[in-house]
Amino acid sequence: YALHETLEVQEIAAFKTICMTKSLTMQALVTDPELLGLLRNDVEVTTQQLQELGGILSKSQQGS
Repeated sequence: YALHETLEVQEIAAFKTICMTKSLTMQALVTDPELLGLLRNDVEVTTQQLQELGGILSKSQQGS
């Protein structure tokens, strides 16, 4: 991977981490069951996405 591509993936991973942190924090504050379900689903999906991004970053470091 080119350096700019690796930096883009790192930026996306940082953004997704912030979003997941917000969803996790909001779970303690919401009372609506539907919204709570959406937040929990968001955390699950984001966790999977971060694992995939981590795999991409690992490959990019092996290639350099």
